Amino acid sequence: MKSNSQLSLTLHLLLHIADMEEPVTSGLLASAMNTNPVVIRRLMGGLREHGIVQSRKGHHGGWTLSRPLAELTLRDVYLALGGGPLLSLTHRTQNPDCLIEQAVNETLDGAFRDAEALLLARFADLSLAALQSRIHAAIHGSAHLCA
Repeated sequence: MKSNSQLSLTLHLLLHIADMEEPVTSGLLASAMNTNPVVIRRLMGGLREHGIVQSRKGHHGGWTLSRPLAELTLRDVYLALGGGPLLSLTHRTQNPDCLIEQAVNETLDGAFRDAEALLLARFADLSLAALQSRIHAAIHGSAHLCA
């Protein structure tokens, strides 16, 4: 089953940006995430469209947050990324006329909708400021957040 770590990567990026005093370039963020700057620019472009980050061009340019972490929730970031499926589980559709398959799929669909609604509600309760506080408490002044 293919997993999607885009939300995790984006949260990681936003928390790095929040800890920087100056705008952060896509190249620096890509280096920290061990990925290509193009990947960073694509992600950040979508976040910019949703008012989460802003960019400045030229010397001393880069990415900054558009609003304080206390005003951003995991739900905000998830929705800015396109709000795709939260669960990678799915059901069979090989025989749509089969009554057993229909019953199983209806049951799973209802359970998946309920689980996603609960997860989105929980995401709405989790601010990035609370996540940042948790991280800062864990590192106790370490010079580097990541190895």
